Parts: sequence; structure tokens; C-alpha cells
Amino acid sequence: MTWSATARGAHQPDNTAFTQQRLPAWQPLLSASIALPLFFCAGLAFIGLGLGLYYSSNGIKELEYDYTGDSGTGNCSVCAAAGQGRAPPPPCSCAWYFSLPELFQGPVYLYYELTNFYQNNRRYSVSRDDAQLSGLPSALRHPVNECAPYQLSAAGLPIAPCGAIANSLFNDSFSLWHQRLPGGLYVEVPLDRSGIAWWTDYHVKFRNPPLVNGSLALAFQGTAPPPNWRRPVYELSPDPNNTGFINQDFVVWMRTAALPTFRKLYARIRQGNYSAGLPRGAYRVNITYNYPVRAFGGHKLLIFSSISWMGGKNPFLGIAYLVVGSLCILTGFVMLIVYIRYQDQDDDYEE
Repeated sequence: MTWSATARGAHQPDNTAFTQQRLPAWQPLLSASIALPLFFCAGLAFIGLGLGLYYSSNGIKELEYDYTGDSGTGNCSVCAAAGQGRAPPPPCSCAWYFSLPELFQGPVYLYYELTNFYQNNRRYSVSRDDAQLSGLPSALRHPVNECAPYQLSAAGLPIAPCGAIANSLFNDSFSLWHQRLPGGLYVEVPLDRSGIAWWTDYHVKFRNPPLVNGSLALAFQGTAPPPNWRRPVYELSPDPNNTGFINQDFVVWMRTAALPTFRKLYARIRQGNYSAGLPRGAYRVNITYNYPVRAFGGHKLLIFSSISWMGGKNPFLGIAYLVVGSLCILTGFVMLIVYIRYQDQDDDYEE
């Protein structure tokens, strides 16, 4: 008895209000006079916010062009046919001509879109080495096993950057030209390619390895580029602040998308005479066609888009708020009808 009482006392919680659950608490008793106004107010708030988001999204202008090159759809079909069944496809160029009858209000964002591309596949999404991408020299020479089969080259050299995500880097390029006068010369529109990646990605997650004798190429010496790349990572750009692992296009691509149809930012148009948007007139987009999508049944699109206070065009968010708000009001009316019906029965019983 003494041992049992001692053991029980050793495991007994302290006799305090907290451990013995004697703290004062407030437990709301939801009555009809409280619950019904909450449902109606929440429903009206969601519907108001949903209408604002929906009409704001519909006010965003977009201009898109599918340049996949399906048979008989524009001059990019020649490039698509030339690259069919060849990896990597040969270099090819095509163009998209379009006209704007009025000012395309700025700032204008240029996106590329891919369809039927599952970046959310588990094997694909983990096929990277974050330590290598952060610039650690040891990880540069010894990529993690998750990068396989893009871990080592055929010659046994470590691949930098390793993994399936980096190997499938989007490598089409675009330039925009404007014909100010009918029959006149085309003038190139400046595309701002800086600052297109997330701040945390560019400044925190991605780093180049330490320079060797002031050279980034020497820092990557002894490594091999991914199989689908035509040049090593330290030659992605002539700008020393935009090459290697901190290349803006590379950083944007490495942030994988959650859905099989996704857009990624390519450039902004906000410089010179185009700070207010794209003036009316004829335009030409020169496309360097490199990226194959027919093998997985995908499509490639170019999209010019404006933005609003809520960001880019996204009607789903507004529709979601409208649906939730409508359900709240519908639930409120159902509860009101039930309350009125059973309140009358309760009054009869009391009498």
C-alpha cells in the first residue's frame, strides 16, 4: 500500500489550476439570434469580396498565342516538324505577327505557358540538390542520389546543376519588335529580364560556388552540364550577376508548379517609350524554338498580360469566394426556416 501510494503520488500532476484544468473558460452558447446573423454577414462579405476579385480579374487584358507548331498553325510548325524525334532538337526560329488597335495598358508582363507538364510529379520534384544550388563546393562535386539518373555524366563527372528539373530547363527565347508606322522599320522593344524570380529564391536559396582565381568557370571545372543543355551553367548569361546558379531564368524554372498547366514570368515591358504599355501598331515576336513538347502531348504559349491590384488574371479566386458566400447565405436561410418551424412547435408544447 505504501509503495502504491508513493508511485501514484510521483505521477500525479501538480495541484494547480492549469494542470488540474480549473482555469476559467468561456464557452459560447450559440443561439439562433447569434448564429443566423453570423452566417448572413459572412455570406454577404464573401460575395462582396468575390465580386470585386472576379470583375478585377476580368478587367485584366491578355493576348496569347500558341506557338507549339501543330500542323498548319503558323510558321512555327516548320520548327516543330524539324525537331520531331530528335533530342535535342536543332536550332530553329519562327515569328508571331500581331496588331494592337489601341494602347495595351501597362505595365505589361510577358509569360510563357506549358500544358500537360507535370512538374508536381514526386520523382521529378525531388530530383535536385539544394545544397549544390546553395553553392557548397562539396555538394558541387558529390551530388545527392535523388538527382539520378542526372547525377553523373557518361564520363563520370558530377552534373551541375544535377537532377531532372534542371535538365528540363525551358530554353526558348523571345524578342519583341514594334512597327510604329505602316510600312516602316521594326524597332526592338526593350524587355526587362531582371527581378523576375522570387526575392527569397534569388537572394537566399541560390548561390554560386566561391570563385577560383576570380573565375566562375574555374569554380565549375570538373563538372558537366545536364545532358539536354547546349552550354554549361556558367555561360547562361554574359552578365556576371545573372549567370550560374543565380541566373534569373534558371531560378524561375526551379520553382516547380503545382498544376500541369502553368505560366512562368519571362520579362516585363516597362522601359523607355513603353513604360505606359504597348502603343497601337504592328508587332513581331521573334521566337527561338528549342523546347520540345510534342513528346508529352504538351503545348507552348506566349502571353502578354496586364495586372491589377490582385495580381494577374485569376477568376478562380473570385468564383471561390462567390460560391462560399452563396453557401453561407443558403445555409442561413435553411437554418432560419428550421428555427421558425420548430420554434412554433416549442411554443405549442409550452402552452
